[in-house]
Amino acid sequence: MKVQETELPGVLILEPRVWRDARGAFSEVWKDETYRGLGVHGPFVQDNLSHSVKGTLRGLHFQEPTAQGKLVQVLAGVVWDVAVDVRRGSPTFGRSIGVELDAESARQLWIPAGYAHGFLVLSERASFLYKCTAAYSPAHERSIRWNDPGLSIRWPLSPGQRPLLSPKDADAPILLEAEVLPRYRSDAA
Repeated sequence: MKVQETELPGVLILEPRVWRDARGAFSEVWKDETYRGLGVHGPFVQDNLSHSVKGTLRGLHFQEPTAQGKLVQVLAGVVWDVAVDVRRGSPTFGRSIGVELDAESARQLWIPAGYAHGFLVLSERASFLYKCTAAYSPAHERSIRWNDPGLSIRWPLSPGQRPLLSPKDADAPILLEAEVLPRYRSDAA
């Protein structure tokens, strides 16, 4: 497995080995011992699967106080995946990373608790798997506006293209106006 650290502490790009032959391909999606050694800690308590059409943008989402770490992977299609540090007091507060994830490469992104997450579908359709360290809690779900000018996220959209958004995502506050954010702890990444 290849592991690439990002400029955001704890956010990792993971490239599992894929074995290919005339029948197709095989890869290991999760093995506790391997991932734990890389700093990807569960326990994972909920898996989610979304199916989306081209141009759909989901995010930027996080939970607080029941924060979720997320191990994400595209099962079909291609997406632009983004993580944003939303921890008040963090040295990287408001910074983001973006990476293309696709089914062919089996590349994954580990997003620890304390980060917002979102993705834009680049292919005609995409199926997206989330392994989460905390259960979904409607009372604690939070959103940050996808196009917050203070975040300077470079979404791969054509000039004038507007993504398909849920009403909740379209009305999300900018980061500096968010009422509830996690706090940075220097003893945890």
